[in-house]
Amino acid sequence: MAVPKERVTLSPAQVEGSVGPGHSAILTPEALAFLAQLHRQFDGCRRVLLAARHARQARFDAGELPDFRPDTVAIREGHWTVAPIPAALRDRRVEITGPVERKMIINALNSGAKVFMADFEDSSAPSFINQIDGQINLRDAVDGSIEYTSPEGKHYRVNDNPAVLIVRPRGWHLPERHITVDGEPMSGALVDFGLFAFHNAHKLNARDRGPYFYLPKLQAMEEAALWDEVMAAAEAALDLPPESMKVTVLIETLPAVFQMHEILHALRGRIVGLNCGRWDYIFSYLKTFRAHRDRLLPDRGQVQMTVPFLKAYSELLIQTCHRRGAFAMGGMAAQIPIKGNDAANDAALAKVRADKLREVQTGHDGTWVAHPALVPVAREIFDKYMPSSNQLNVVRADVDVPRDQLIAPCSGTITREGFDNNVEVALRYTASWLDGQGCVPIHHLMEDAATAEIARAQLWQWLHLGPLEFTDHAPIDFALFDHSLTKHTHRLIEEKGPYAHRAEQAAALLRQLTHADELGDFLTLAAYEQLA
Repeated sequence: MAVPKERVTLSPAQVEGSVGPGHSAILTPEALAFLAQLHRQFDGCRRVLLAARHARQARFDAGELPDFRPDTVAIREGHWTVAPIPAALRDRRVEITGPVERKMIINALNSGAKVFMADFEDSSAPSFINQIDGQINLRDAVDGSIEYTSPEGKHYRVNDNPAVLIVRPRGWHLPERHITVDGEPMSGALVDFGLFAFHNAHKLNARDRGPYFYLPKLQAMEEAALWDEVMAAAEAALDLPPESMKVTVLIETLPAVFQMHEILHALRGRIVGLNCGRWDYIFSYLKTFRAHRDRLLPDRGQVQMTVPFLKAYSELLIQTCHRRGAFAMGGMAAQIPIKGNDAANDAALAKVRADKLREVQTGHDGTWVAHPALVPVAREIFDKYMPSSNQLNVVRADVDVPRDQLIAPCSGTITREGFDNNVEVALRYTASWLDGQGCVPIHHLMEDAATAEIARAQLWQWLHLGPLEFTDHAPIDFALFDHSLTKHTHRLIEEKGPYAHRAEQAAALLRQLTHADELGDFLTLAAYEQLA
C-alpha cells in the first residue's frame, strides 16, 4: 500500500516592521505568497549572477579590458529579429521619467509624452513607505482613479489620452530588507516587479498595455535571461498569455554594451528596445576602470555624448537595435526650467534642442526628458525630423565600432570648479536620498542616483589614482576634499532646507566612501542601511 506523501505548506513572504495606511491592500496574503514563489524560484540564480559581476570586476581591476564575447559569435552574426512590437509602443518619440510619487505620476501621464516611465529605481529613495506608496499610486493610476490635492488646495487628476505606462523596478543588486522569505531579504527587483504585476497585470493586458517594464543595470545576457524566466513564471502563475509582458532594457553599464545582441536575443520574445542610459553608463565606465589611471575622465560637464566613447556607444546601439527590429531610445535631458532668468533658461533649452537633434539625426527612435516643460521641446525636434512613428528603417550600415573605440580614453581637464561641484552634488543628493527623496534639483539640473554616482566615483578616482593636478597645477588631495566637504556641509545646514538635517549624516557617509581603499559598487547600497 502506497504511503501518501506529506504535503508541505510553504510560508508566504514576511513583512518586517510596520506598514503605512493602505499598505495592507498591496501586501495581501496572496501577493506575499506570489513574492515568496518568485524568491524561492529565482533568488539563488540572482545571487550567482551578482557573484559573477564581482569576479568580472576583479579581472578588470587586474588589467583585463571589456570585450565582445567569443562564445556568442553565432548570436551576433545570426539572422534573427525580436518579436513584433505592440501597437501601444510603436511611437515613443518622447518619454518622461520620474519617481512613483502621486503628483509626479499624474503630471507625467498628462505631460504630452508618449510614455511615462514610473521609476522605483534611480529617482526614488527606496524607503519601505515610498516603495509601497508607489505601488498604491500606480494601482490607482491603472484603475483610472488616481487624484491628488496639494496642501495649497490645487487638485490634480489624469486627463484623457495619458502617456503609456512603463515601470522600472530596482536593479538586481538592490535588496528589500523589509520583506523576507525563509529569513532572507528579498530582491528589490522581484518585490517591485512582483507587486506591480500581481495587482495590475490583468487590467493592463486587457487593454493591450502589457504590462510593460524598463530593466536597469544589466551587465550580461544571463541577467537578461533571468528576467525572461521571471516574467514567464509570473505569466504562468497569473494566467496571462505567454510573452505578454514586454520590456525595454537600459544599456547603462560598460559590460552590457559588448552584449547588446545577446541581451536582445535572451529577451527576443518580449523585448521592444534598448535605451542609452547615459549617466549610469558614464558611472559604469568609471567603476569598470576604477583601477586604470590611463582611463580617468575629466570634469563630468565635459563628458558629453559627442566624446568618442559615448558617440560609439550610441551609434552601435542604434545599429544593433535596428538590425534586430527593436527600438533605439535616446538618453535623458536633465535640464529643468530656470525661472526668473530668461537668458539662462534659453541657454539651457538650446542645449536640450541640440542634444535631441543629435539623437534624431543619428537614428534614435525616441528620447527621455526629466521635466514636463521639456516635452514640447523634445517633441518639436522629433516631429520635424522623424515624421514617421519610428526610424527602424535607419540601419546605420556605416557604423563600425571595434572594442577599443568603446573604451577610448576621454580628453579634457580636471578643474577646481568641477571637483567642488562633484562634492556639492554628491553631498546634496545623498542628504536628500537619506531623507526619502531620490530626485533632486541642483543648479537647474535634475540629479538622480546616476549623476550622484558619477560625482562620487570621480572624486574617489582623482584622489586615489594620483598624484593629479588641477589645470592651475594645484595638487588634488584629501585635504582639499575634506575642506570642500566641510564647506558644503555647513552651507547646507545654514540654508535650513528640507533635507538640511541630513547634511552631517550624508557627509560622514561620503567621507567614508571617498577615503576607502576601494571604490564601492553603489552609493545606494552603502546608504540603504541608513534609510528609514
